Amino acid sequence: MKKTILILGAGLLVLGWIVLRRPAPHQPTGNLRPAPDFSLTDLSGGTFRLSDYRGKVVVLDFWATWCDPCKREIPRFVEMQSEYASQGLQVLGVSMDDDEPPVRQFQQQFKMNYPVALGNPKMAGQYGGILGLPITFVIDRNGRITARHVGVTDASVIEAEIQKLLASPPA
Repeated sequence: MKKTILILGAGLLVLGWIVLRRPAPHQPTGNLRPAPDFSLTDLSGGTFRLSDYRGKVVVLDFWATWCDPCKREIPRFVEMQSEYASQGLQVLGVSMDDDEPPVRQFQQQFKMNYPVALGNPKMAGQYGGILGLPITFVIDRNGRITARHVGVTDASVIEAEIQKLLASPPA
């Protein structure tokens, strides 16, 4: 009995240590690495490249139509695009769906007021692989990733990051 309690106690200590050492999924990256450039065709047939938005603060959101957490985040990205576009914000949506028709329908249903394109494995790989959704990157005016958010993130967290970056001119 004592041996079982000791083993359980040791297991809980190890588990606690692992949880405390695990990096938080919603944290600034700290190293300000350049965001990989990419070129995608948006749903309206135009091409957009991340480098086209140099000088703007970019919210790059990887999502999918079947992702319930994405459905909760996207309306706030629509609001942020409306509210901060004049100050230099650009939201970009990259759907990881396989087919365009459901993405187009989703874009219309959610009144997405920013460019939306279908992503691909190569582009996702440039961003470390997209293994779960949503994943959102906040990119500064100089094209550097300042934060990576995995999973649903409180909109106020991303908005605070955006406001801080919008207050800073490009270097």
